[in-house]
Order: sequence, then structure tokens, then C-alpha cells
Amino acid sequence: MYPTYGVILLIAFLCVHCEDRWIENSSFNYFEVVTAWFLVVFSVFFLMHLFRLQSKITCINWMLTEFLHYAVGGILVFIASIVVAVKSYGVSALIAGSVFGFIATFLIAISIWTSYKVTCGSQPTGESDPVLTM
Repeated sequence: MYPTYGVILLIAFLCVHCEDRWIENSSFNYFEVVTAWFLVVFSVFFLMHLFRLQSKITCINWMLTEFLHYAVGGILVFIASIVVAVKSYGVSALIAGSVFGFIATFLIAISIWTSYKVTCGSQPTGESDPVLTM
């Protein structure tokens, strides 16, 4: 699922960046900055997973770092997509950029949920422990 974020965010960025019908509108610049920032940091995390660098750098809690990155990035991409959707004025490239932003937000939410289920869902609760029930 990791490479799909990069592709979706790159498509969203390019849809808004390559459209030349908007002139100096800060909302579109905000969308570009948010998607580019999230794409760069996502690429760093992807390369770290690819080369297994988390095991070599143990002073950072990587699960918490990724969770915070995805949570903040997801909220910012969602807000940017809403703003671009509202201010697109029927320009198809801007509408496509906002749609891909919403898709990226959905994929981020799924990633947060699945990583939470994998990390916290598999821990035993202690209720069925035979030593504790005696």
C-alpha cells in the first residue's frame, strides 16, 4: 500500500501545479506545499522501510513518528482538498487534484487504522490467562 500514496499524491500535486488558469491564489499554493511536503516525508519513510533503517536508529520511536506524520498529513491534505474543491470554479484539473487529494486522505486513514490494529490489536488482554483466573 505504500507506493500508492506516493503515486496518488504525485498525481494530485501535478494536477494543481500544471494548471495555469489560476493566478496567485494562496489556496492552490497551500495545496501544492502540503502535497509536496507529505510526498517528500512519505518518500523518506518509504526508503527507511525499504532499507530497514528503523532497526539501526533505535533512539526514535518510529511507530509514533509515522502515526503523527500520517495523522497531521492526513488532516492537512483533507483541508487542502476541501479548499481546492471549493475554489476550483469548474476547472477540471483542479477538480481532479482535489479528488486525488480526497483519495489520498482515505488511503491515509486506512493506513492509520491498519497500523493501529496491527500494533495494538494483537496484544493479549490477560483475561484468558489461566494463572490469573485461579
